[in-house]
Amino acid sequence: MPSASVKLSDVAERAGVHPATVSRALSDSTSHMVNATTRERVVAAAQELGYRPNPIARSLKTNRSFTVAVLVPDITNPLFPPMVRGIEDALGPAGFTALVANTENGEERARTAFESMRARQVDGCIAATATRDDGVLAEAAAELSLVLINRRMASHAVPAVVADDRSGIRQAVEHLAALGHERIAHVAGPQWASTGAIRHAAFLETLAAVGLEADEALIRLGETFSEEQGARALHDLLDSGAEFSALVAGNDLMALGCYDALADRDLRCPDDISIVGFNDMPFADKFNPPLTTVRIPHYEMGLRAGELLLERLADDAGAPSDDVVLPVQLVQRASTAPAPGRRRR
Repeated sequence: MPSASVKLSDVAERAGVHPATVSRALSDSTSHMVNATTRERVVAAAQELGYRPNPIARSLKTNRSFTVAVLVPDITNPLFPPMVRGIEDALGPAGFTALVANTENGEERARTAFESMRARQVDGCIAATATRDDGVLAEAAAELSLVLINRRMASHAVPAVVADDRSGIRQAVEHLAALGHERIAHVAGPQWASTGAIRHAAFLETLAAVGLEADEALIRLGETFSEEQGARALHDLLDSGAEFSALVAGNDLMALGCYDALADRDLRCPDDISIVGFNDMPFADKFNPPLTTVRIPHYEMGLRAGELLLERLADDAGAPSDDVVLPVQLVQRASTAPAPGRRRR
């Protein structure tokens, strides 16, 4: 059992080395200065004694708090817990702790959360909250190391770890076109978020690429990525009388809202309308019917964002700001089927 009473000098005595050697061996930034055999002996001694470095003493010596702010827009959205886990798994071995705050996609809440984190002297920030023109995060980027996850900013050079949204939408539209669907609707995410804007643009681009008409009457732009917005959008499409046999949703929550709207109208998926989501959030395979969707690597995005932030913290000259774009994959399930011979409304 780890004990707070175990001191660095105790580890040094057990390992038969000088305390300074223990300090170097147990620090990620200096362990390379200790030969492998000695380092292994020190680590073994620390584990046997249950030694834990004193974070307060460590921060005084390094002028760091070893904490990182993690801002998420909605912690109840199943998309984000795997990302946060990935972040924690990247930061933990380096001795950093993630402080998570929920902003509810609101600028004032984001500003309050960031100010609170800054008061705790965080060393950096990973934000999944970015809007395309985000004043709060622009200010944050000027003060400390910042990495974005799942979203980009339009006007500021802040590195982001994102899924390949364009490829995902392209795969979704091509899948529906291959099933014979010619009238494909789009319930898009909010255009103030890069994910909503990029996916919407990719939808229009892919329709043109496969030779299908981009009909504005078949497009609805949501205000948020939510189940409620998905249901409202599909109700509006059905009320408009526009004909379509398939639909691409901005994300899985919006797709779930479309399921709700179909149930309200006594319509069935995919008999009446085939639906494709985006994200492959946990339990998407438990929808009724299981949702065809674009799988993004949630955990890997968090892991890579944590690694990228550590790289930037370790590079006093400033790490490169190139985005990291991770591949996605269409997962075909039972919510899509060949286009029906006739469309029922």
